[in-house]
Amino acid sequence: MNLKEKIGKRIKILREERKLKQEDLAWQSNLDRSYMNHVENGKRNITISSLEKIVIDGLKMTLSDFFNHEIFNDSDSNN
Repeated sequence: MNLKEKIGKRIKILREERKLKQEDLAWQSNLDRSYMNHVENGKRNITISSLEKIVIDGLKMTLSDFFNHEIFNDSDSNN
């Protein structure tokens, strides 16, 4: 799994844990729902700015907490 897929998976897991719909997270993050869908599915590169909007504004957590997860600790990431 590459980095953009890991980021997308982490966003999706956290969104579902918070019982948010994709459109709700997109709205809270001031982003388009279709963009959010592509990010969650690892089909779209995400900018740092958009990642900050999703994590900080939408998921209400720090970037440090977002990346402090086992999904980012394996070494099979090539991208």
